[in-house]
Amino acid sequence: MIDDSSDKSEPSRRRGLGEVDPVIPIADEPEPEPGQPRRQARKSLSQRLTQLANDETRERIAMADLLTLMPGQALAALVLIFAAPNVVPGPPGLSAILGLPMVYLTFQLMLGRTPWLPPVIAQRTFARGDFAALVLRIAPLLARLEKLLRPRVPALVNYNAERAVGAFCFLLAIIILMPVPLGNMLPALAISLMMLGLLERDGLWVGIGAVTGALSLIVVAGVIYAMIKAVIFLFSRVFLG
Repeated sequence: MIDDSSDKSEPSRRRGLGEVDPVIPIADEPEPEPGQPRRQARKSLSQRLTQLANDETRERIAMADLLTLMPGQALAALVLIFAAPNVVPGPPGLSAILGLPMVYLTFQLMLGRTPWLPPVIAQRTFARGDFAALVLRIAPLLARLEKLLRPRVPALVNYNAERAVGAFCFLLAIIILMPVPLGNMLPALAISLMMLGLLERDGLWVGIGAVTGALSLIVVAGVIYAMIKAVIFLFSRVFLG
């Protein structure tokens, strides 16, 4: 018999024996100053991701749901969502799975197009529990980073700058797709920093991300050069004696 008298206000809902939905806390908004009206603050990406992950009315999350997550900034938000998991070590093949949508989205950002995903990608869904586990992994760090962001250095976040950032991130996304050792973490970090800067109109972070991206190109070029030298060395030893 199932007991339906449990308190519905509990922060988690029992799904089965010993199994509960992961619930991620949302930080409370600060109270307004005395005598000042309460105003609706724009929700950050970490808050919106957390809200979506905690939505118990959904069994699955579709890629199309992420397109409407940050109105007016969907492209930067989506690129960040795909880039962030590559910053930390993950299971083999993760960069290939997340890298392809990044290439597609950064190409749109480069061209200044309205965000759009083909049906084969937009209709792809995954379990809310899996999505919540991913959000639980990245949201706390994302929330801390968002507190450091503020509008500044507007020259690096205007329309033309965004197109240039999109082109650079397109190149970095292609590198993430390549099977190169150390070829995903540093480029993914650079993309994440630049997308955070675009989301919060913080040109300083866009600049930091661009410098990080340039360093990642140097590192990846060095790794590729070392791999080529190793192949040439092995070829000469095996076939040329």
